[in-house]
Amino acid sequence: QVQLQESGGGSVQTGGSLGLSCTVSQSITGSYCMGWFRQAPGKEREGVASIDSRGTTTYLDSMEGRFIISQDNAKTTLYLQMSNLKPEDTARYYCAAGRVVANWMCSRLRSIDYKFWGQGTQVTSPH
Repeated sequence: QVQLQESGGGSVQTGGSLGLSCTVSQSITGSYCMGWFRQAPGKEREGVASIDSRGTTTYLDSMEGRFIISQDNAKTTLYLQMSNLKPEDTARYYCAAGRVVANWMCSRLRSIDYKFWGQGTQVTSPH
């Protein structure tokens, strides 16, 4: 069973930057997706960014280049670097991972493609 643990959340002023990390208990072999999702109060969970086993990244359109997803060479730590944070970025951010039949599936940013989830970390950017 793959276990994920996020860290790095907090409160940052609008326009500021924040980095999230996610430790993966074991590297995942084959085709897989790793991603960040977020859920704000009263809203559905949405995919923010993903990276597949080849290193191809996908972002939610509204990220507008503000967020960068990456992973370390050992593929046991996932990162999300967030810049120019806005109040609407306030949410609980979740790290997720899952094996897929094909890497292109990661570009869909669909939670159904992810079997393993962390507990989440809160990011707040007040008005």
